[in-house]
Amino acid sequence: MTIEPHVQAVMLLTVTISDSNTSKVKPLSAIEWARFAIWLKDHKLEPSSLFAGDLGDQLSGWSDSKVTLPRLEMLLQRGGALAVVLEKWQRAGLWVLTRSDPDYPERLKNRLRAASSPVLFGSGNKQLLNKGGLAVIGSRNANDEDLTFTSNLGAEAAGQGYSIISGGARGVDETAMLAALEGEGTCVGILADSLLRSTSSAKFRKYIMSNDLVLLSPFNPEAGFNVGHAMARNRYIYALSDAAVVISSSPGKGGTWSGAIENLKSRWVPLWIKNTVNPNSGNPELVNRGADWLPKDIADLNVIFSEVSENRNKLSSPGDTDTVSVSIPETPSPSNENYEFYRLFLQKISAVAVSDALTSDEIAERFEIAKGQINTWLKRGVDDGVIRKLTLPVRYQWVEGVNKEQTIKEQGSLFDGNVI
Repeated sequence: MTIEPHVQAVMLLTVTISDSNTSKVKPLSAIEWARFAIWLKDHKLEPSSLFAGDLGDQLSGWSDSKVTLPRLEMLLQRGGALAVVLEKWQRAGLWVLTRSDPDYPERLKNRLRAASSPVLFGSGNKQLLNKGGLAVIGSRNANDEDLTFTSNLGAEAAGQGYSIISGGARGVDETAMLAALEGEGTCVGILADSLLRSTSSAKFRKYIMSNDLVLLSPFNPEAGFNVGHAMARNRYIYALSDAAVVISSSPGKGGTWSGAIENLKSRWVPLWIKNTVNPNSGNPELVNRGADWLPKDIADLNVIFSEVSENRNKLSSPGDTDTVSVSIPETPSPSNENYEFYRLFLQKISAVAVSDALTSDEIAERFEIAKGQINTWLKRGVDDGVIRKLTLPVRYQWVEGVNKEQTIKEQGSLFDGNVI
């Protein structure tokens, strides 16, 4: 694998190389590297500059209690060991991204900032890294009911054009990914260990070759399982997604729990929790801490990508354990306030989406209403026969020929107000 001096320098300083004689020297963490990289930039130095001349002269003025000059010198001396492993990784089809690479996911830079890994290893379609999608997270030891639900969710996401983002581990992660891939969808797998082995495995290889899958890791591709790595990689799953679903979790422990809590604190993406009757599950506590119960039935997954949940904790209850199906939560009755606003919505959509078909994002932006609520009203309008849903891409249009005035009259009299 031929790499530029810049990339080589970043890897030598930040990547663990287990076969190196200097393996006892700890590489710079993401935060340490960020601190050092800022200093280099401020002093108009590139990482590759560290290969030229005396390092002490190059770094005159640099002072850090942890990132010391002897530590940097020992890390940069690992060039021979790095060349050996790079050759092996190249033969396996792996590639390397640094933060300066144009393919490095902007989502990671924007959401994780200095905590985003200075080096990413991967195999497969890099373009999927910036596509977003639905993160699906859960236990390695999930029960059959949870795995069936996960499989249905993965297949449904694929059918609706959403990429699945998960951790690639056995259990929930692997089930969601394979269901989406078998449904001709796409996936991003963020691995905490064994990237090299996973890249060549039969279950993933054909999807990598078809450009439907990318496997990514911020850790050495040959690293074995490490609890710390498993915990740390979850932030990458959330940061690359648009919304997340936790299938199963253990209260107060495990990677699923810690990742969900970190996402709730950082507010990266909306977090939805699968209902459960398991008294030992941590799922109810995640809802208590700010997540939402996943709707029992979902016709359009757009609903769960809303930045704001309109019906927090009310869409379903812990006793509901049905699998994902093609239906929508029950329509409000005419006495419900939401129903009255639905009628106002119909008046507005009939005015703006007659000749032009609009996406739900465009409608939500124009009306300044949460996307989740817009999707609910759009589904109701389609069911009522007054809104037409188009595909490739999904757009919505007022049905030509529908008597607007008659429809409004049938829905009620609140259209007289200009509320929306």
